[in-house]
Amino acid sequence: MSLFTFNHLSFYLQDYFVQDWLDNSMVLAEVDSVEEQWIFLKKLELDTKYAGVQLIPIQQNDWGKECLLIDPSGVLWHFAEFQ
Repeated sequence: MSLFTFNHLSFYLQDYFVQDWLDNSMVLAEVDSVEEQWIFLKKLELDTKYAGVQLIPIQQNDWGKECLLIDPSGVLWHFAEFQ
């Protein structure tokens, strides 16, 4: 198991594979500005560099805004700005 830390964010990754977990995984990251996060994600060009990556543009919801990223392993990442 490895701990990754960036600024004030930390998360663990482990070398253990369970397809059912992967097929049903999502991460929600609360951000100060969805617009800034979207610009950052687009500049990385992840969807052109890695097979299976999808970027889903900003959506307005009744609770706030979000943009989405599906990573190469199929995990759905929500970047959300709550109102």
